Amino acid sequence: MRRALAAALIVALLAPAAAMAVQPRTSLGDIEKDVMCTVCGVPLNVADSPQADRERAFIRVLIARGYTKKQVEDALVAQFGREVLDTPSGHGFDLAAYLVPALALVAAAAVIGVTARRWRRGRPATLATAAVPGSKDSALLRDDLERYDL
Repeated sequence: MRRALAAALIVALLAPAAAMAVQPRTSLGDIEKDVMCTVCGVPLNVADSPQADRERAFIRVLIARGYTKKQVEDALVAQFGREVLDTPSGHGFDLAAYLVPALALVAAAAVIGVTARRWRRGRPATLATAAVPGSKDSALLRDDLERYDL
């Protein structure tokens, strides 16, 4: 009885580790949306060319062999070149694809901040600083009010 209980405990402790060690399987649809047709220059899931069909066939073979998504993408890069992936490499000129939007956001935030600060400085702080009507204006206002007073 003790041996069976010890074996069940060991299996229960090792099962999550074994499940994590197994790589998730991938599908053609999962990979097609993340890779490009090297001839058409569009994502593989919308490409319709003989080259796109060759890439799909290559992916199907790799999936049948049990490759993970990362392994399939690495094999595609080795077979067709870096342009098969739809993401920039992250170094060299491709780094601009990441830096330009970030710099544009920082510049936009700076412009909004400076504009808001100038806008707040340009407004009068309270209504008390607005122009106070003179005695002539007060007399005209009083006359108008008296005229409409029944």
